[in-house]
Amino acid sequence: MSVEIHEKKIITDLPYEVEVFENKWLTLSDGTQLSYRLWLPKTEDKAPTPVILEYIPYRKRDGTRGRDEPMHGFFSGHGYACIRVDMRGTGESDGLMHDEYLQQEQDDALEVLDWISKQPWCDGNIGMMGKSWGGFNSLQVAALQPPALKAIICVGFTDDRYNHDIHYKGGNLLNDNFWWGSIMAAYQSRPIDPEIAGDKWHDLWMDRLENMPFLISNWTKHQTRDEYWKHGSVCEDYSAIKVPVFAIDGWADCYRNTPFSLMNGLDVPRKAIIGPWAHVYAHDGDPLPAMSFLEEAVKWWDKWLKGIDNDTLDCPMIQAWMEDYMTPDSQMPVSEGRWVGVDSWPTKDTEDQTYFLTRGKMMDVKNEKTEVELLKTPLNHGILGGEFMGAGVHGETPSDQRVEDGMAMVFDSEKLEEPIEVLGAPIFKVRLSADKEDAMIYAALEDVAPDGAVRRVSYGVMNLTHLQGHDKVVKLVPGEEVDVTVTLDCCAHRFEAGHRYRLALATSYWPMFWVKPEDVTLSLDLSTAVLTIPKFVGNDCEGPNMKPVSAAYTPCTVLSEGRVDRSVTYDIVNDAWTCITDGVGGVFGEGIYRFDDIGTVIEHNLKRELTLSNKDPLSAKYVITQKMKLGREGWLADADIITEQTADHDYFYITCDMKVKEGDQLIFDRKWESKIERNGN
Repeated sequence: MSVEIHEKKIITDLPYEVEVFENKWLTLSDGTQLSYRLWLPKTEDKAPTPVILEYIPYRKRDGTRGRDEPMHGFFSGHGYACIRVDMRGTGESDGLMHDEYLQQEQDDALEVLDWISKQPWCDGNIGMMGKSWGGFNSLQVAALQPPALKAIICVGFTDDRYNHDIHYKGGNLLNDNFWWGSIMAAYQSRPIDPEIAGDKWHDLWMDRLENMPFLISNWTKHQTRDEYWKHGSVCEDYSAIKVPVFAIDGWADCYRNTPFSLMNGLDVPRKAIIGPWAHVYAHDGDPLPAMSFLEEAVKWWDKWLKGIDNDTLDCPMIQAWMEDYMTPDSQMPVSEGRWVGVDSWPTKDTEDQTYFLTRGKMMDVKNEKTEVELLKTPLNHGILGGEFMGAGVHGETPSDQRVEDGMAMVFDSEKLEEPIEVLGAPIFKVRLSADKEDAMIYAALEDVAPDGAVRRVSYGVMNLTHLQGHDKVVKLVPGEEVDVTVTLDCCAHRFEAGHRYRLALATSYWPMFWVKPEDVTLSLDLSTAVLTIPKFVGNDCEGPNMKPVSAAYTPCTVLSEGRVDRSVTYDIVNDAWTCITDGVGGVFGEGIYRFDDIGTVIEHNLKRELTLSNKDPLSAKYVITQKMKLGREGWLADADIITEQTADHDYFYITCDMKVKEGDQLIFDRKWESKIERNGN
């Protein structure tokens, strides 16, 4: 590894002193008041400055507070006013939130930007930024072309809400769709802080509880790429985005493909950095090494909001962390590798390597003989596949895939005579038939070390009822051959000499994806099978600044250390598997903690339990149990939430049971139930 690991440095002597306003209000045209937190640099004669907007639903007061202070404090310390706005129906803002990325959310954002541009502390130049939801809506709002918005930064985001978000992948229903919907129910169960909202806090809280949307149901009803998903997917018209875009993500995150598609689709000043990280800001990099995201961001803002000529674009369009082989392990605190760069995407710096298949082997020459292999994977294939969305929590990385590959169909290359590096998306194609109407196929590119250890490099899945497009379901005709293409995730990986490529194929990937209603056998015509690997032949680059810094942390006391326990158990008699993830004290292991400056204690426990018998795909069951507690002396909210998903051949059944107490008194008790027709999932 050529890049050293540096601890994050806390900088207190920033160029500007900063005044922080805990809460202020802005009023929209319909009378709705949005709550915001404001950081203002103390400039000479109170001169106006450019402004950076972050506009998300995750509660500025007691949700993102821990990360807001060191980030927005850093930006404001460099001469930017920073405003962190709670969206309608979230935090202390008025109104209700009915779903993610609605037109109302975008319309409100346009009003917010217009309002900011007219404030005495704004010089008329605004940047918008965010991670995850904030990355999504920065792109969505940019596509609406508000005049004051001059540039954006997006971290851990997508440009295609159906194909590259947390709901569906390759047309297959992700179990994280259920997980994230359950978490949002807990987040939205939290009360409005009476220190901010005053006497109306309880009525606002009850109104929010009584009108809470059943988000899991909303998302599961839309199993194809319909207008619901096209809305807010900026890939529908990249040309609508006219401002410069800085995109950042990491290989351990589920959004790793988007920086590449965005760099290809946009025609504005742009750059992308793809590091080793999970779904975290890169200055908090996990796995390490972290980068100095905040300093890189300031250079970006200086260029586009202050008009300062600097070197922010004096780099390759895409800077990617080329990962070395590392012994596979469920915990990967450090990623070994180096930076490489390309100036466009697609790029001339990759060459397609084509491999053909025969039983158990990858070959350089086409298979000319008729060779049909039957593929039928045990339903529990995937139990060591790790998390779909890495969140920087130990235990979420894919383990040694030898156990998985024992259930799959695998094809190995000869030992590599020299190191080979891969950058981009491998593609697998094959002609096959199925014995059922509904099926999926999983394909993975793996690195087989000389000692036999197997590291998953990239994977992809395809819903075989979506072969004519993700906007429609066309059932398979049993026994009828179809041509299938599986595009694997983008990756950057160095295969050492003496290692082997491996292609692994399967018909299931549990617990990442919900299983099909019937156990399926695929007949693969190996004479048609082709794996294309994008071999990188370009150059190393210097990469971004890898000495992370931030402003001072938010005052916080951890009252009880958190942990995330993970286990897989097997019922031999019933051939049944149970996968448990138990976040004790914090959903991501953050513990029970108190924000000292507001005296508020937060506790969020979440236990996931997924069960499945290989004897019956209809035995699949997913239960999430949560406790969400928040409050301080004399004010405490305590929510217990149980969500459950099951299915029969034709329908999904999803329930949510929520009980909320204020202190010791039960004030809300409701059960949501939804029966949703299965449509190719």
